[in-house]
Order: sequence, then C-alpha cells, then structure tokens
Amino acid sequence: MSGSSIVVMGVCGCGKSTIGARLANRLGRKFIDGDDLHPRANIQKMAAGQPLDDTDRQPWLERIRDAAYSLESKNEHGVLVCSALKKAYREQIREGNHNVTFVFLDGDMDLILTRMRQRQGHFMKENMVKSQFDTLERPDHEPQTFIVSIEGSIEQVVERIVAALEAA
Repeated sequence: MSGSSIVVMGVCGCGKSTIGARLANRLGRKFIDGDDLHPRANIQKMAAGQPLDDTDRQPWLERIRDAAYSLESKNEHGVLVCSALKKAYREQIREGNHNVTFVFLDGDMDLILTRMRQRQGHFMKENMVKSQFDTLERPDHEPQTFIVSIEGSIEQVVERIVAALEAA
C-alpha cells in the first residue's frame, strides 16, 4: 500500500471529503479534512464568494504539508483532503515529506456543477467551480499520483482507489 499520507485531491464538488473519509475508514487510517486547516481569513473570503489566490493558499498548504509531516514523523498513516490544484501546491506538500501519494478525483465540469447544486451548508459556492477548473493543472504524469474517475457511486470510487493503491 502507499506511503504514510494519501492526499485526495481535485476541484470543489468532486467528493474529496466524502471519499477521503470513506477511504480512511476502509484502510484504517486517520482522516484529516484540509478544509478544517484553512485559516479564518480564507474561510471568510470563500464564504463571500471570492476565490483564493496563491498568497491566500500559502498558510493553508503549509498546514497540509505539516500534517503529512506529522503523520510521517510518528510512523502513522492518514488520508488528507486538499484540492492541490496546481503542481506547485503538490510540490509544496511533498517538500520534506517522503511518503506522500496523491489521488486525483477526476470528473468533468458538468458532473461537478450537478453535484454543487445538490450541496448545502458548504462555503464553496457554485460560481467558484469555473475558477477551480481554470486553476487546475492535471497531475497526469506526476510520480506517486493516481487518477481516478468519480463516475458512479462513492463505494465504486473508493474501490477503484484501493485497487490502484494495491496494484502499485
């Protein structure tokens, strides 16, 4: 199985938190939702419908990287959720961490928009979906990265992830 940290990544509405929690449960790992690691200013900005810029994301990415480091340093295993849309963000999370695997939850904009319309009580608004896709740098050829379709049920997606991790 993969390293101490599996980072479930993708655009808003792709199911990162739900799938990440189910994956952690299935694998018997800690679950850390990156949304819980956002500084207050970021949450307030997103709640106001404003996308984050790279300056806003820096302290958040540091917290994600440090959470992965904490797991590794304690010889623990976890599933973290983080959009990690740009290659530079993923590289920042990998920095100083030797056992990080990324799982990219891949879906098209129509499917994501359908899911976003069904969500309630989340700070990410539907109008921010386009900015997420505009920012996304697909991790198609990055090491220790798996691309998994979000088509089908949550259980099917989790099974595809587990199969990919076991095959590696």
